[in-house]
Amino acid sequence: MQSKEFFAALNLISDTRGLDKQKVLEVMERGLLNAVKKELDYNENISIEFDEEKDSIKVFENLLVVKQEPEKGEISLADARETRKTIKVGEILTREVRIKEFGRIAAVSVKQILTQGLKQLDRDKIYEIFKAKESEMVNTTISALNKDYVTLDLGHDLETSLPRKELLKSDEVRIDAKLKVYITKVDMTPKGPKVFVSRNDKNLVKRLIEQVTPEIQDGTVEIMGLARDAGDRSKVAVFSHDEHVDPVGSVVGYKGQRINEVLESLQGERVDIYEWSKDPAELIKNALEPAKIVAINPNKKDKTAIVIVEDKHFTSAIGSRGQNVRLAAQSSGWKIDIKSISDAKELGLNYRPFNEEDDE
Repeated sequence: MQSKEFFAALNLISDTRGLDKQKVLEVMERGLLNAVKKELDYNENISIEFDEEKDSIKVFENLLVVKQEPEKGEISLADARETRKTIKVGEILTREVRIKEFGRIAAVSVKQILTQGLKQLDRDKIYEIFKAKESEMVNTTISALNKDYVTLDLGHDLETSLPRKELLKSDEVRIDAKLKVYITKVDMTPKGPKVFVSRNDKNLVKRLIEQVTPEIQDGTVEIMGLARDAGDRSKVAVFSHDEHVDPVGSVVGYKGQRINEVLESLQGERVDIYEWSKDPAELIKNALEPAKIVAINPNKKDKTAIVIVEDKHFTSAIGSRGQNVRLAAQSSGWKIDIKSISDAKELGLNYRPFNEEDDE
């Protein structure tokens, strides 16, 4: 039968919803099949052929040929031979079904199935969009909140919840506040796509730095290591593949413009940027900044290092609750043991101060 209206509706739905036309057609086909099966009063061996060029829809039934007394889905040999004279018992006869009220039946059935079918297609589309953003950073807006959670608007008519305890201590929590979050995982659930996000993940800092640093985007500068105490402090090791490009300066930017943009998104979290080096001693020295280092004894085999500092700088080198040395170790990949000069003498440790090396 001719059905320009059907194909016009197909194109309209596909275009306005941004859905794949073939997938929309599959949903419509289920609705039409359901309608035809109800009309014929049996549920098997029905197929539909769509021809968009001719604006035609044809319905076929596949009937099993039996000698006599056919049941639903079957046809007697005598009746079958009116269509195909050489057909035999046990073969399948395919013939077109003529339904006078096909248009009305189809409209009713498609309306019933389209509602659920298109809803699922929308869910699949949104899932694909956010699955592609897994392990990436996105902008969100707080759309609702209670004492335990904040609800974030992700766009595309999708929201997600983030426990308040996973927010940064300095985050502004109010309706319409903007938050950048890192997508850790995207799942499809019976209720639709579920996007899991984080403000605490260290990769949020990585994505923020990448976003403001063209030299990282083009591969000139690379983030070699990153450690984070969310909401408090991060240490980031960067390396330049071009000796004429300063990796730290690239991230910090002119007058700190780039790093300030990162800090603003992190609501004031401190971010230390230091230069990664192939030389273990130089790497560890940079990682422990701003602590003043006297000497470093690295063991390349097991990537451990004893670091000597002046007695008066011992506490600052360790950092509050061991934070400085811990973040330095995590971001550099070296296990670091801080010793004061007094401790080194007591333990009989031999070391060569950096200033002596510089004097040579």
